[in-house]
Amino acid sequence: MDAPSAYHTLTPLPHVERRALRIAVLAPPWITVPPPGYGGIEAVVALLCEELVARGHELTLFAAPGSRSAAQVRSPLEHTHGDQIGSSLYESDHVGAAYDAVERAGTEGRPFDLVHDHSGFTAVAMANRVSVPVVHTLHAPFNEETRPFYARHGHKARLVAISRFQVEHAPPGVQVTDVVPNPISVEDWPFREDKDDYLLWMGRMDPAKGAHRAVTAARAAGMRLVLAGPVQPGQEEYFRNEIEPYVDGRKVIFAGEVGGARRKELFTRAKAFLMPISWPEPFGMVMVEALACGTPVIAFPEGAASEIVIDGENGFLVADEQAMAWATRSLEMIDPACCRESVVARYDATIVANGYEDVYHRAIRAATSSAPRLHRRGQGLPHKDAAADRVSRRAARASTLQPAG
Repeated sequence: MDAPSAYHTLTPLPHVERRALRIAVLAPPWITVPPPGYGGIEAVVALLCEELVARGHELTLFAAPGSRSAAQVRSPLEHTHGDQIGSSLYESDHVGAAYDAVERAGTEGRPFDLVHDHSGFTAVAMANRVSVPVVHTLHAPFNEETRPFYARHGHKARLVAISRFQVEHAPPGVQVTDVVPNPISVEDWPFREDKDDYLLWMGRMDPAKGAHRAVTAARAAGMRLVLAGPVQPGQEEYFRNEIEPYVDGRKVIFAGEVGGARRKELFTRAKAFLMPISWPEPFGMVMVEALACGTPVIAFPEGAASEIVIDGENGFLVADEQAMAWATRSLEMIDPACCRESVVARYDATIVANGYEDVYHRAIRAATSSAPRLHRRGQGLPHKDAAADRVSRRAARASTLQPAG
């Protein structure tokens, strides 16, 4: 099949010399790495850390308490805060403590080469407060709320998009030079050609994710539907009014939040995965997971869905719920092996890690070339002495601001 080629950057790159790096990775503080169930960013961080450590890089992962990784794990906060996702208090506390640790490592003579942030907005806003380059993966979409933020602060970090769609919607003047998709370890996902007679929807019970539209499509198709995902704070009314009345345990089954083997089993056995989103989702990991299991995806062409779903080859792109129902009649046209290969060729962890290694080395090279000559690594003052020199100069400046006696 002629799937779109894997991509790492928007422009061709010269050969980048690779070496083992010391990297501080910031995960969000809300959910453990890897996640017990829902947690798309945390799953990405877990897999990327495993692959980079296997390649010889030295990683320190700043993540929620209880996290496990091949990287060295440090948890700045005492508790997870899954019920307060987005709280500025906990995000800033988490990022501030991580940045303090990064700077402390430099003064102690074991500097990090860079920070790779997945945690959110605070790390970008404060990226110019640390002495090493910050690479920030754009897990959230550009929209009316986020565009002003990135217009003001995006220049402080190297921004990495996870889809071309995301880059196309960047605010004017915001530079996004790299595109690296989210990874999956395809070999960890079971493959099955023979499918059961049910459709699957999985995600948060947020109206934009479209669980209610999946119900409408499945009912129009006359097929069973399994819904899986958490009902998070603030989503209770939507679930109660739009979903629960249709859950009967036979035609519509609500499996709740699932993880581990159960999650993979649902993907593997499903006839198709439904993705009736109505928001500009920048990637959509659930689609990739379904395809890795040989399960076709029927999606609305929103966000990056039109990049992940190759219409007529690993699924179908449709306009509405009725078209989604009609597409279920053509599922026999889709070869499960082609579904899996479309993921292997573009999103396997080895491909994604290659892309990020290139990004890291370019970020370091750009930071070095823009730094004053005496402060370049390996020239003039050693890193530890350079940091001490900065402290002494700050103290000298502070003394000039004291009121005259």
